[in-house]
Amino acid sequence: MPADFHELRFPLDVALASRGGPERRTDIVTLGSGREHRNARWAHSRRRYDAGYGVKTLDALHAVLAFFEERRGRLYGFRWHDRVDFRSGPPSRPPTPKDQALGTGDGARASFQLVKTYGGAHAPYLRPIAKPVAGSVRVAVAGTEKVEGLHFDCDVTTGLVTFRDGEVPPPGAAVTAGFAFDVPVRFDTDALEIDLAAFAAGEIPRIPLVEILP
Repeated sequence: MPADFHELRFPLDVALASRGGPERRTDIVTLGSGREHRNARWAHSRRRYDAGYGVKTLDALHAVLAFFEERRGRLYGFRWHDRVDFRSGPPSRPPTPKDQALGTGDGARASFQLVKTYGGAHAPYLRPIAKPVAGSVRVAVAGTEKVEGLHFDCDVTTGLVTFRDGEVPPPGAAVTAGFAFDVPVRFDTDALEIDLAAFAAGEIPRIPLVEILP
């Protein structure tokens, strides 16, 4: 794994009660006519979270403190469970091998990146998935499910699916997949300000996280 990324997940019980979501960066120029010219500065959205909302006990706070110290603040990235968006399909349904289209076989291409598509015909957004959950990836070729470890392998540190020799998808065959995944993030602060008096009164500490490219 990259030297600046740790392949482990932020404490799940804290993550489940957090808040946050995707962020975009758009430049808007208003013309003399009153019309707008809009330009997307980022090709991909970037997610931000606040894990402080999930800290309800001193034990949970202690666990986060230990995790923060081991990551050396902003130095090392790690995995984050986004409760709203963590599967190839809806959160309520387990992944199926036909959830997401990865590409079309040509008889030579052996590797396909996991992606998740958002939206439909107007302007679908393809999000690369780099941190699938081990054991959750299901792949199908032309509608027939393949077996991980026999027909293909998936690198859970990159999200790259690679078919084994003799299993490369034939020309025109649709390659699809279903999976669970984590978001690669880091702490967005080098200082945790813990006020136990405020915490006891019901105020929670702020623990900002930001998505990164692993």
